[in-house]
This record gives sequence, structure tokens and C-alpha cells, in this order.
Amino acid sequence: MIRNVAVPVLDGIFAFELGVLCEVFGVERPDEPLLPSFTFDLCTPVPGPVRTVSGFDLMVTHDLSRLETADLVAVPAIGRETDPPAELLSALRSAAERGARILSVCSGAFILGEAGLLDDRDCTTHWTYATELARRFPKARVDPDVLYVDSAGVITSAGTAAGIDACIYLIREEFGTGVANRLARRMVMPPHREGGQRQYVDQPVPCEADTLADTLQWMLEHLAEDVSVEQLAGLAHLSPRTFARRFRAETGTTPHHWLTDQRIMAARRLLEETAQPVEAVADLVGFGSAAVLRHHFARRVGTTPQSYRRTFTRAVAS
Repeated sequence: MIRNVAVPVLDGIFAFELGVLCEVFGVERPDEPLLPSFTFDLCTPVPGPVRTVSGFDLMVTHDLSRLETADLVAVPAIGRETDPPAELLSALRSAAERGARILSVCSGAFILGEAGLLDDRDCTTHWTYATELARRFPKARVDPDVLYVDSAGVITSAGTAAGIDACIYLIREEFGTGVANRLARRMVMPPHREGGQRQYVDQPVPCEADTLADTLQWMLEHLAEDVSVEQLAGLAHLSPRTFARRFRAETGTTPHHWLTDQRIMAARRLLEETAQPVEAVADLVGFGSAAVLRHHFARRVGTTPQSYRRTFTRAVAS
């Protein structure tokens, strides 16, 4: 479980993306005892002032040996033309080899690419940089559309706010849905945006949708029911074809995919917070049977409902 976070910084670092990492992992919240706390440090090849792209300096006191004890190494956005020192690239490879989680925000992916950590991995970055990332690192499988990707322990995110989504995703994977939702509320963020959601949509994401907000809320309140696109279109007073097109425009995905994601989220909460049998959980969230729940759970979470429950039962006990 992640408790020790190190962030390598170089001249030209982007302040907002660094701030995302500081906010998620570097802020103590003593009034929220259920939220995890982390040992959190910035590090740089030669301790001292590090100039941000915004024109102010950071005073960094740790050198790159700080990466040797980190459970998570998080690389913020930086200028794509940055030539990272060999010492940093070697430290990143060593961290990945010993099993530390690696995370990059936006153009931080270019640093991971230089270290060879994107080779044969799915990855992403800000959509305007994706073509360049793919050209410079041809062994990387770059997806320009998604918000974030978790590929064999290396998480890459798109630009700006997608970095928050990736961090909240990691908190959810490590500490469970309840903790992630609590942290998201504290940060005044939506509790979950699926990593496969498109980076750029023509209209706002679900909780901000103008025309389908009521329908989306109805879907959340009726997860246990078997609903069709025709039924949802009727609720929205649209034809099925228009509804499906507008749903994708506003959410970046299909009604079926969105509903499945919400059902998985609800199942995770029930597995973490209740002793309901898996069959009952499947019924309560609308999958109908434990077999169907297991199928979708394995595809989206990468484990079985039973294993997931055991993991977070141990986490709560510890």
C-alpha cells in the first residue's frame, strides 16, 4: 500500500500539475482521520532552487536518492524539450524494477519515455502532445483520447485536470472507493471519471451535462433495473438515435458503458462497506447474477469481487 511518495522536479516544471500531486499526496488532513497520510517529498539531482515555468522557484532539499524508498514516484508536467539527466532516468528505472508505482501527469510522460518505461505499455498524455509522444517513443502504445491509463504499474494521465482523475483512481485502487470518494469531496471533485473517457468532448462531462442531467441522475437511482436505450430516450424526450448521439457527445461514452461503470462503482462500495453476498451485490447494482458481476468486475478492476473484498477488509483491519 502506498505511503511514501517522491516527486522528482527539474527546471521548467509546470506549477499546476505539481500542485495536483502536492494536493493529493502532500497535504495532511487531521480533521479527516479516514483519509490516508503520506510521507511526501520533492527531489532533484542537485538540491537547491528549481525554477518553475511560471517564473518562481521551489527550494528542494532532497537529491534523487529520495526515490529509492518511495512506494510511488510521481512525475509532474515539464517542457517536452527537457533533457532529463541520466541519473534521473536510471532512478526511475530502478524504482519501477523494484515494484514502486510510477505516475506521470501530462507531459511528464516524456520523462518516462526517455527512461524506457513506456516501451510496450499503453500510455497517454495531453492530446496535443500525443503525436509527438508516439513519434519519439515508437515502442509506446499511445492513446490520445483517454484521460489516464494504468499499464503494468505505470500510470500516465492527460493534461491538467486529468492528473487529478489519475491520482483519485490510484487512491481508489489502494484504499478503496469510500476513501477515494471522501478525498474527491474534500477536493470538490467528481468522485470518478473513468480512465477510458475521452479527453475532449463537445459538451461537459456527466455531472455537468445540460440536457441529460436528469436522465443521468435517474440512471444512478435505478441501477438495479434493466433499462434500454429506448426507455432512457423516452425519459429524455428524444428519439433513441438522437439520445445515443447526444449521450456520447456529453459523456464521451455510450449509455451501456456508462451504466456498467456506475454499477461497478456501486458494487465496489458494497463489497467494501457491507457483508452482502456477491450474488446479492450483483442484484442490488443491476448485474442480475454473480457470474455477470464477476465478468465485468474482472474486465474493469482486474480481480474478482471476492478478492477485492478481502483486499479492503485487510486494509481496514490494518
